Amino acid sequence: MFQESIQDDIRIITLANGKTNPINREMLIRLKQIVEEVNASPTAKGIILTGSGRFFSSGFDLPIFINFKDQKEANDFFDMEEDVLLTLFTCNKPVVSAMNGHCAAAGLIYSMAADFRIVKDHPKIKIGMTEIKIGLPLSIAQHEVMRFGFDSDLKFRDVMFFGEMYDVHRARELRLVDEVVAEDQLMNRAIAVIKLWIDTPNRPFIRMKQLLRMDAAARIRKKLQEEDWHAGLTCFFDDTVRQTLQFVQAGMQ
Repeated sequence: MFQESIQDDIRIITLANGKTNPINREMLIRLKQIVEEVNASPTAKGIILTGSGRFFSSGFDLPIFINFKDQKEANDFFDMEEDVLLTLFTCNKPVVSAMNGHCAAAGLIYSMAADFRIVKDHPKIKIGMTEIKIGLPLSIAQHEVMRFGFDSDLKFRDVMFFGEMYDVHRARELRLVDEVVAEDQLMNRAIAVIKLWIDTPNRPFIRMKQLLRMDAAARIRKKLQEEDWHAGLTCFFDDTVRQTLQFVQAGMQ
């Protein structure tokens, strides 16, 4: 599911799960373990997330949602998922998303949790969030992480409410990505950004990142504890949503 490697003390996680690299339960559990290992290591410099083939990631593995048996199963999955996303969002070291191909839904959410997003310059790559078109809202952490990644509420509105898929240059204008680079420079640039940020005396990046994300992380934790956000997960048992998910899943096979 993941291909893992280390280069210059940087953990490189390559999503490798079928044609579209959907994110499943096992991948989420392993991702949290990797972040915790990087946080605990005095020599680890950071994490690069990338994909294999033509996709970075199409999002969550839809059979997870289609096969929820009851509300408790949905609640349990998203309790785990929110914890993993928050763990990635608050990773002490630099995290860079190196988008090698199409990136949508949870693929984009987990990229927005990174500190920097780079995409290769290719005319066919599409990036965006289409959840609104298939009847799915965002969870607490997903919403906060996506909003944190934008420089304005208007950009958030345009991406989330219209549910369009954008080419790499429009994605750059909307700040879904920070840089568009030549294909052969994607990984080199990702490595260079991490080393630029972390290879400094005393590694002040770590404290600066903590301060930058502290309020958002605290807000996520507070909302998860105090709000009845599980009620929003009833959408997975709506007949029209299930039919749509099944249709989308069939198109990916």
